[in-house]
Amino acid sequence: MVEEERRLATLTYDTLRFGEFEDFPETSEPVWILGKEYNALTEKDEILSDVTSRLWFTYRKNFPPIGGTGPTSDTGWGCMLRCGQMILGEALMCRHLGRDWRWAREQKQREEYISILNAFIDKKDSYYSIHQIGELSSSELCALPLTGFHSTVFVVSAAAQMGVGEGKPIGQWYGPNTVAQVLKKLAVFDTWSRLVVHVAMDNTVIIEEIKRLCMPWLDLAGEAEGEAEVNGCLEGACALAEEEAALWRPLVLLIPLRLGLSDINEAYIETLKQCFMLPQSLGVIGGKPNSAHYFIGYVGEELIYLDPHTTQPAVEPSEDGQVPDETYHCQHPPCRMHICELDPSIAAGFFCQTEDDFDDWCLRIRRLSCKKGGLPMFELVDSQPVHMVSVDALNLTPDFSDSDRLERFFDSEDEEFEILSL
Repeated sequence: MVEEERRLATLTYDTLRFGEFEDFPETSEPVWILGKEYNALTEKDEILSDVTSRLWFTYRKNFPPIGGTGPTSDTGWGCMLRCGQMILGEALMCRHLGRDWRWAREQKQREEYISILNAFIDKKDSYYSIHQIGELSSSELCALPLTGFHSTVFVVSAAAQMGVGEGKPIGQWYGPNTVAQVLKKLAVFDTWSRLVVHVAMDNTVIIEEIKRLCMPWLDLAGEAEGEAEVNGCLEGACALAEEEAALWRPLVLLIPLRLGLSDINEAYIETLKQCFMLPQSLGVIGGKPNSAHYFIGYVGEELIYLDPHTTQPAVEPSEDGQVPDETYHCQHPPCRMHICELDPSIAAGFFCQTEDDFDDWCLRIRRLSCKKGGLPMFELVDSQPVHMVSVDALNLTPDFSDSDRLERFFDSEDEEFEILSL
């Protein structure tokens, strides 16, 4: 039984020809892709170009062994990790290239694009490689049974530098919540992008908390202002402001949610669809049992997604740093599934390049919460409710030696989520 479950879980599109993919539907329904609206009857080429331009991270094989002696492929266990790479990759594309950038085969690529791709190459020294996300031994991987959606993610305590698995047994499977937390830890080391990756817990987005994270100079300026009473100078604050190229560090907001028990609560379907209409949308990572996907839009009652379940050979950059990039772009019609098939455990993502973008996002979310026909998926508040404990209050240190304090944030079954229901 276990072997059969593993076989089903590791079926990939290697068994299909790209020509067998269903073409995009001819429909008058609007098509939404990450905040952009299209007409399927008149803009099919534009739709496919937009989808193809998203970074597509899939299973890979023949990469350097994880941890030096571990697996050389993530087929069968890395799909949620690849989805995490895709949602963060989209944020980096918006950050450095802009949402309207389009990819074309065999064109000379911009340096920023090459730098983004290099950050995901399957080797240990890439910022967001699968090696950084989790080091594991193939023996433990083979010994694990597959038991539902949460078994699609595999992060291990051997990745001590990320603090992901400290206090967890090797071979622990994780859900979207923890993948979001892993991305948050990894982004700290990406000094080029200077992203703030914030994971909003307890179905609550706290505006004050985010602004403090994205504008840390405010706190230091306040400290310097206090010193000005003594020396009459704000040199520290001024120097910091000049050092910052912008007063806002670009925000990647990830919101882990559980929208039901075993099935998605239909009361949230319209709200979920409206999230794809927001110009700040990064999409959603989630899926269905044994199969994680990166959802980038919808048409009618179908979600549009990129599927990581294709095993491709690992890519090696050339000596000049160029990356053969065709396999990082999905060049067949995008996959679709009915929204009711979605597993209720998801993480929604949003990108705000500027403070104005974030203020606009807050305004749009508040408007959505006032609309009839759907329930809000999360709460947006100005300041931290008294009953909540801030992640910052835990004072997590780089070595994350206190595993008890991490238990709340790296939960393999996501049982700490509040179940949203009527």
